[in-house]
Amino acid sequence: MDSGLKKIVDKIRDESLREKVVQLVENPTIEIEGKVYVGLPLEASPAGMFRHHSYPRGLIDHIVGTSKVALTLCDVIRRVYHGKVDRDLVLSGVILHDILKPLTYEAEENGTYRATPLAERLDHLTLIVSEMVRRGFPLNLIHIVCAHHGGEAGPIWPRTVEALVCHLADVTDSRLNGEVLRAARYLSKEATGEELYRPTSKEAFEIVHSKVVEGWDGVRKAVDRMRQSRLGAC
Repeated sequence: MDSGLKKIVDKIRDESLREKVVQLVENPTIEIEGKVYVGLPLEASPAGMFRHHSYPRGLIDHIVGTSKVALTLCDVIRRVYHGKVDRDLVLSGVILHDILKPLTYEAEENGTYRATPLAERLDHLTLIVSEMVRRGFPLNLIHIVCAHHGGEAGPIWPRTVEALVCHLADVTDSRLNGEVLRAARYLSKEATGEELYRPTSKEAFEIVHSKVVEGWDGVRKAVDRMRQSRLGAC
């Protein structure tokens, strides 16, 4: 398991729940009509094809980022509002909410992604909810995952504090990443005449920061460094 992801999983205190989560994370597959569907490796999978975390390892970045936002919200609930929240359920929900997305993506030779034949029939939310039911996960945790898109974009509104935390954390991390990636693509095109192809989050934040510190010249230098680095890695 990826070391960053393992640190999040290890924060789940309930041993039985942690073990069930580990089994799904280490074997993110689903069987339908006797066929086992295996997707991209977690370490190589994006969390989205276009809007956010749309690069290799983007899914793990999204899980880690969302978990940190979620834990901060848990602290706010406890320390500021004196409320109660089950952190084990929150962490488990964050870890699992997109864990079957790799089954819905295929990598193209040019580095882009397209939907798999499975994804043309079932979306990642349907897949993970059905698999969690099959594997006997707690109902409250299944609800968290089912409600993580919210009622406007998903099948049900969050009905528990834990589900609300996961929904808000997911939206926050997705929006943060998506907006920075969009800004980096715009800045790179304005500065160099050509959009930087599929920037990672690290590259995107560096580009945005370079614009603040050094202006357009800083953007040009940052993008040139990234392009040279990519050529050297080939």
